[in-house]
Amino acid sequence: MGRPTSTKHDPIPYALAGAGVFFASICFGFVPYFSRGLTDQGLAPYAVAFYRYILTAILLLPTLFKHRSNRRELVWGMAAGAVMGLGWVGYVTALETVPASTVGVLYMTYPVFTIIIAWAIFADPPTRRSLVAAGLIVLAAGIAGSPASVPIDQIPTLLVSLAAPFGFGFGICVLVHRLSRIAPLARIASVSLGSVVGLTPLIISSEIGEVLPAGGSDWFLIVGIGLMTALVPQLIYTVCSPVIGASRTAVIGSIELPTMFAVGVFAFGETITGAQAVACALVLSAIALAQSRATRTVTTVISSQRHR
Repeated sequence: MGRPTSTKHDPIPYALAGAGVFFASICFGFVPYFSRGLTDQGLAPYAVAFYRYILTAILLLPTLFKHRSNRRELVWGMAAGAVMGLGWVGYVTALETVPASTVGVLYMTYPVFTIIIAWAIFADPPTRRSLVAAGLIVLAAGIAGSPASVPIDQIPTLLVSLAAPFGFGFGICVLVHRLSRIAPLARIASVSLGSVVGLTPLIISSEIGEVLPAGGSDWFLIVGIGLMTALVPQLIYTVCSPVIGASRTAVIGSIELPTMFAVGVFAFGETITGAQAVACALVLSAIALAQSRATRTVTTVISSQRHR
């Protein structure tokens, strides 16, 4: 199926939606800067995940009351948020000891999880082009995260970090296939609240020093991770991704990886290895492949149902 034509029901133009996902994904790429800054100050990884979502959940909580009649969609959103929030703990944990570029490459396996989940749960089969693009990303992850590229003792941590791309892939599918009929703010609110609810038991059972920031600079990082990597890009992402579909959203979003590479180099003084450079090139190739011809989207289905 080619790119859908714009109709009066489309919320924003197709090209602008793709650009929105691109911009939001760059913002997501700055997560390592804020998360490592907080874990270096002694905060537990699950506390960092909690702080990333809590600001959005609080600010947008009134929208859930406004859309309380859409109970089924809100429950789907909260379930996706819980899976994403708990999975993100593995990502933050890996960033404590593993270079941001390596963790980033492993995180980029989420297009594969997105395609599998969309196909298995939501009966949304991938196109050949999206499968090839996802395959390039898996190859990139294999190169950057192989035993030849990272110490053996870091491999278990990297495997645990795969919970994050699984959670994000599930979240993308729920967003596209279950949340498109409710307002964007309600989508974000339900997902963020679900993440907070899922992480709250870990916060309650922790020592104060593991979850409470020690100084003013820590609060600056908390505000930054909440606004710059969550609220603002999530709003853009949530509005734009249903227009271009789950598979293409996942692949275009892979621009997050070069952003992580840049953060690792300029913020943490990391050196990019040859294997990581090849992995980054493969991811960018996957993005170019997806851009050269539109993959299947759910825009037509969404448009036909939204106004019933």
